[in-house]
Amino acid sequence: MSRMFAIVEREMRKFFRSPTLMIMSLMMPLMQLVIMGNAFGGKIVGARVGVVDYDHGPEAVKLREAFDSIAVNIKTFSTVDYQDEKQVREDVRTGKIDGAVIIPAQYSRRVYAQDAPVIGFVTDNSDQFTSGSLEAEMQLVVTALTTPAIQPRLASSIALQIVELYPYVNYMKFLLPATIALAMYISVMIGGGMLYIDDKARGVHEGYLVTPITKLELVMGMNMAGAIKAALAGVSLTVIGSLMAGLGVIFHPEALAELFCLIVVTSIAFNGMMFLLMVRVDDPLVPRAMFGVLNTLLFYPSGAMYPIAAFPRWLQAIAIVDPFTYCIHGFKAILLKDGGFEAIQFDLLFLFVFGIGTLLIATPLFKRTL
Repeated sequence: MSRMFAIVEREMRKFFRSPTLMIMSLMMPLMQLVIMGNAFGGKIVGARVGVVDYDHGPEAVKLREAFDSIAVNIKTFSTVDYQDEKQVREDVRTGKIDGAVIIPAQYSRRVYAQDAPVIGFVTDNSDQFTSGSLEAEMQLVVTALTTPAIQPRLASSIALQIVELYPYVNYMKFLLPATIALAMYISVMIGGGMLYIDDKARGVHEGYLVTPITKLELVMGMNMAGAIKAALAGVSLTVIGSLMAGLGVIFHPEALAELFCLIVVTSIAFNGMMFLLMVRVDDPLVPRAMFGVLNTLLFYPSGAMYPIAAFPRWLQAIAIVDPFTYCIHGFKAILLKDGGFEAIQFDLLFLFVFGIGTLLIATPLFKRTL
């Protein structure tokens, strides 16, 4: 054990003597959390919508008042008056405005006569997010205007009441579990895989073999050091990311213990997977070339950005064996849902078995390469 811990000490000393390596292992996930957390998933604010009013009746005035209320309160969009429908369409097409409302002639009369009144909405659907947000807001306005002031005693239609189990989850909070997993992966890739290949190319591993250190102790020492590096990255990103996202879960001892267990088994899984992939590699350029491929292959099918249920069958098959899937599911269950140990017990089991299994497969391969 003392010889194995000597290897761990050597690896950790080398890691801590490279502050640039440590900083870069954390900076990219943090930058992703800050930039993507604020750039995506937010609400549209300050869009410009043109209005062509051919009616000028009382119902058109009510509609314009609803638009003004949106502009003052939630500020999703403000309105710009147009006289010509052709011009407003051209401005939507060229991007001068984000949408246009066409209030047809006789609109108020048709509302009073209940003669299927229609409001036109022109949208630039090349930007799905903006157009979808504006369409949803317009639909809310129309629904509010068509709701009678005095409700009938018997409901004429079925209503859906939505009950949300959790407080509002903004995109930065949603992205935090993926950011923690990515930080641990980068730590394993840079501080584990790349350094392992560099040491192998310089003959450091062969130098170990002239000492009393056995091959098994060498394997266990390097993997323990790699798991410690990943765990440190996971703990750092969990604390920093939770504070940045406004999550107070890290101040609850029970949740903190669950997070620590998940970080440890994730470190074992990621490090075992990386050791298995790199054990037969000799070229120092290979891990650098594999970095982007593995990131795409493992990160995106895991449900980090989009739900797995939306994937085709072959991509769902990758997600089933992907350790990222269970890591991110576990972090979401604790950080966002307060699910407790019961919600992550299968994730813990899979990650631990995956890590030990990959290590057992890689060990004999490592012996044959020396």
